[in-house]
Amino acid sequence: MHIRRSLAVFSIIAVTATLGGACRDSRAASVIDTSDETLVRSLPGFKSQSTTVSGIKIHYVVGGHGDPVFLLPGWPETWWAYHKVMGPLARSHRVFSIDMRGMGTSGKPAGGYDKKTMAGDIAALAKQLGFTKIDVVGHDIGAMVAFSLAANHPALVHKLVLLDVAHPSEGYLNLRLLPDPNTFGDKIDEDHPYLWWFAFHQVKGLPEQLLEGRAGLEQAWFFRYMAKNEKAIDVRDRAVYAAAYSTRDGTRAGDGWYQAFGQDIVDDKAYAPLHMPVLGLGGPGYSRLKAALDEAAPGSTTLRVEGSGHFIAEEKPQALLDALDRFLGNTDVKPE
Repeated sequence: MHIRRSLAVFSIIAVTATLGGACRDSRAASVIDTSDETLVRSLPGFKSQSTTVSGIKIHYVVGGHGDPVFLLPGWPETWWAYHKVMGPLARSHRVFSIDMRGMGTSGKPAGGYDKKTMAGDIAALAKQLGFTKIDVVGHDIGAMVAFSLAANHPALVHKLVLLDVAHPSEGYLNLRLLPDPNTFGDKIDEDHPYLWWFAFHQVKGLPEQLLEGRAGLEQAWFFRYMAKNEKAIDVRDRAVYAAAYSTRDGTRAGDGWYQAFGQDIVDDKAYAPLHMPVLGLGGPGYSRLKAALDEAAPGSTTLRVEGSGHFIAEEKPQALLDALDRFLGNTDVKPE
């Protein structure tokens, strides 16, 4: 028995040493309270709400007074991705940070993950809330949905901000299956990005089996690869995101966003150029975002956020607030 216990302890130590921080973050998800109610208590003046639009539950966190601004997060995150900027924005805006279809505690239906349908959810939410004009900020998958919202509901979108990602286009069909030699390491090479997870999440069924209860492992790699300052995404943040995607339904729904890229590309071909004010803010995706917006939104402005990786709202909240203050106006520019 003593030998077995010793071997068991040795095995636990060995596994922990091998997985390192990713393992610690996965354990954190099981001990940190990641509920929306607890998270919202750390944001004075905000409250967690849910409603039904397009036949599914949509969860959002709302606070502040002024013109409405909708914040749309990306993979592998939730409404919490914007928590560092929500308070300052709320001093002059009515802020809605939204778990889109398939995200967080929102509904996870079998389909409808093309960005046009997801944009329809957001348009329906705005209508239900009584808004005829909104400003929209989107990151990653949320940026794709934000662009689709502007393309399909141009009368609704007053101003549009895209963070590091544009809408899927035919260029996605040219992404490499294998990385260019000597370009794939711990950090993304901006000139030779290797986006292998775009393909991985196309596979139906397997990611759910592999990531159930351990989504934090993939996320830890992704944060390291895509962030310049991965410490900006702390243990609590990682626990929130791991909890959101570690169920089979959470992984399946997130996969759905990627599996819909084919339809998104078809839809993209039909979109007319955007004519509302559009701002792009890029980290490693700056050059691709600028090229996309130069074509899709004549008159748009795209800026590089110096020193930021992919997660601009978390890595460089002050820079984001400064940019939003200039673009949207009336923003208190001290992050929380």
